[in-house]
Amino acid sequence: MNTPETYDVVVVGSGAAGALAALRAADLGLSVLIVEKAHKYGGTSATSGGVMWIPNNQLSPSEDTRDKAFTYINSLLRGPVQRDRLEAYVDESPQMARFLVSLGVPLVQAAWPDYFQNAPEARSDRSVLCETFDGRQLDDKYFVSMREQYNRFKIFRRYAMDIGEFFAISTRAPGWVRVFLKMLWRYWSDIDSRMLSSRDRRFTQGGALMGHIYKEIFERGVEVRTETGLNKLIASNGRVSGLTVSHFGRLYDINATYGVVLAAGGFEWNQALRDRFFPIPGHTRFSSSPEDANRGEALIAGMSIGASTEHTEAGWWIPTMHKPMTGASNFEEIHQAAFDVGRPHSVCVNRNGKRFVDEACSYDEFGIAMVEDQKKTGANTPCWLVFDATFRTKFTAGGFLPAMIMPDWRIPADCWDHYIFKAESIDGLAKKISVPADALRNTVSSMNSYAKTGVDPEFGRGGNAYDLMFGDANIKPNPCLGPIDKAPFYAVLINLGDLGTKGGLKANARAQVLDSNDRPIPGLYAAGNNAGSPFGNLYPGAGGTIGPAATFGFVAANDIAAQAGKLTPEKSTEVKARSSEAMA
Repeated sequence: MNTPETYDVVVVGSGAAGALAALRAADLGLSVLIVEKAHKYGGTSATSGGVMWIPNNQLSPSEDTRDKAFTYINSLLRGPVQRDRLEAYVDESPQMARFLVSLGVPLVQAAWPDYFQNAPEARSDRSVLCETFDGRQLDDKYFVSMREQYNRFKIFRRYAMDIGEFFAISTRAPGWVRVFLKMLWRYWSDIDSRMLSSRDRRFTQGGALMGHIYKEIFERGVEVRTETGLNKLIASNGRVSGLTVSHFGRLYDINATYGVVLAAGGFEWNQALRDRFFPIPGHTRFSSSPEDANRGEALIAGMSIGASTEHTEAGWWIPTMHKPMTGASNFEEIHQAAFDVGRPHSVCVNRNGKRFVDEACSYDEFGIAMVEDQKKTGANTPCWLVFDATFRTKFTAGGFLPAMIMPDWRIPADCWDHYIFKAESIDGLAKKISVPADALRNTVSSMNSYAKTGVDPEFGRGGNAYDLMFGDANIKPNPCLGPIDKAPFYAVLINLGDLGTKGGLKANARAQVLDSNDRPIPGLYAAGNNAGSPFGNLYPGAGGTIGPAATFGFVAANDIAAQAGKLTPEKSTEVKARSSEAMA
């Protein structure tokens, strides 16, 4: 029998939580191994928008403060949370950001409004993103083996978009054609990359964040061992001392001298766990996280040695729709409809033909509204996005691009009346989608009257800065309310999708996993969606998932390093000096 390998720290999962834990631990002089069950690294984070919500982030002069952040958060909390863990997040997330900046990771504030603009001390400078990364700064093997963005974040399944390009093209902002042509030239003029892979050399959004971080990880000699999944945790005398992993069916042990960090995502792709925990379980296939990836193995492994859980009833909701895969209509792919549902010239209704939400609200709030309406009426999950020809010309509807790019004749015949529905009248559309015609007609009539006055008396659509991000500035008096009056009329089905799960192993302010008596399990840490969200069932702003993931990965590494005698006052001073120099 082979002698088990030994590392100071073993990290399970290669997304933002695992990457920050590994990078911080390695930077403090600990030996680190990352194990990743997928054949590509980067986790769900690499496929995301790559935004981190970091209150009082100190990345530029700002009037945000710790107290203002808590005023905002406290006004929104829906239930009990661990107060010290929430405070640790608000205090430590700026330190995590400064650590990244000190290493040269180019973080910038994004002008993205907090999701609850009517709440006290809501702001538009707490979301942070990473500037574009040149993927060829990684070795060729790492360039092609980072998990790639979804096709929904690319133009024509090929050209990567950053956040600015996405909004310019999706809203047809002035100069959008020039933006698009520049993307084409940049891609096709990059001959060296085209010889290696069809992948765009330019890593954007989540790929940019993970590219910059993994460049630092690889420079520190950390190995990312892919196709290596967690089988079980090894515990003796109440302490976790390692883990058993599986690689192509072969089981072997790895020792962890100081700690194991579980950062393997949530359980959204495990139907049994969804059925067990969620009030409205939904289907795994409606999730917009990487297919069949986050199945909760690390959650189960923690529970099997007595770990407690929290917030498992909640998901990071997002409306999604499914449509046939291009060129392979027997297979479906999931498309996010986060912003589509709030565009003007449209309305969302349940299967009774009634509205149930401000459609332009944050995607998580949209999902919560779907859940609550389903519990109340039994006629939601799924619901319908109904729109007219004006919307169809201008905007995307999930995987269906605007008519100026994808006219109706280009939509495959087997999509009609299965994935997208069309009729010359509202009554005709109602019949096709089995919604009461009188109810749908009345709803559309009400929306048309709201478009004239600019006021939505039911749900306040377009009444705050967040809503207005997704409106059409050419529409007056309310950019979010355009009439639904130009035939033909269309509908697509909207599912209760998710970005992952909000609940997981219960961890404390130091990211230590707790047992059923709220005592730390020595040697075991959790971060990201592998742990319960510090916010409970709340999504405060863009990056409310990755921000805590990266922060508690950072916190876990600090705690492990302190126990190993590696985190000294001199090290903390060094990081502050590096970050101040980088920001200057």
